[in-house]
Amino acid sequence: MEIRESGGAVVFMVRVVPRASRDAIEGEYQGALKVRLTAPPVEDRANEALVRLLAARLNVPKSAVRIVAGEKSRMKRVEIAGVSRAHVTELADSCRT
Repeated sequence: MEIRESGGAVVFMVRVVPRASRDAIEGEYQGALKVRLTAPPVEDRANEALVRLLAARLNVPKSAVRIVAGEKSRMKRVEIAGVSRAHVTELADSCRT
C-alpha cells in the first residue's frame, strides 16, 4: 500500500465497501486500505462514516481526516493530518485477518 507523507499529513488510498454487516478495517487490498461500512452510499453517509471510523482508529479529530479524491467512488484518496506513515501501516497490519 502506497502511503505518502508530507507537511504533517499522510495520504493513501481507501477501498470502501458500503452496506456491510459491520464497520471494520480489513487491512490492505489491491494497494488500498479496505474498509467495510454499514452506511449506505447515499447522501454522503458512507463518506461521513469513513471519516468517523478512521478518526476513531487513529485517535485524531474528525476534522483531521479529509477525502481528497473519489467522494462518489468506492476508491478514495484520504488525507489525515497529525499521524505518521507508521501509524497507518500499523493500522493496516493489525486489522489483517
